Amino acid sequence: MKLLVRNLARDTSEHTLMDIFEPFGALQACGLVKDAKTGLSKGFGFVEMPRTGEAKAAEKTLNSIQLDSSIIRVKKTVPMPEGDS
Repeated sequence: MKLLVRNLARDTSEHTLMDIFEPFGALQACGLVKDAKTGLSKGFGFVEMPRTGEAKAAEKTLNSIQLDSSIIRVKKTVPMPEGDS
């Protein structure tokens, strides 16, 4: 299950993101979206977890917590319809 993590502080690292999700289970992927020109975080990222139950527990527990200097938002991603870009 792929989760969108929004409202991250610009200085939150991928390592920090991994640290808060790993207690809920295995991670397939974890990454921040970065600006192509500056290389700085855009304030959001994605976490993929292979077990749906663990991902749902992480989503429920971590949504609206304070991480670094921000209240983060965690929710399941919604696949884009075919043909949309």
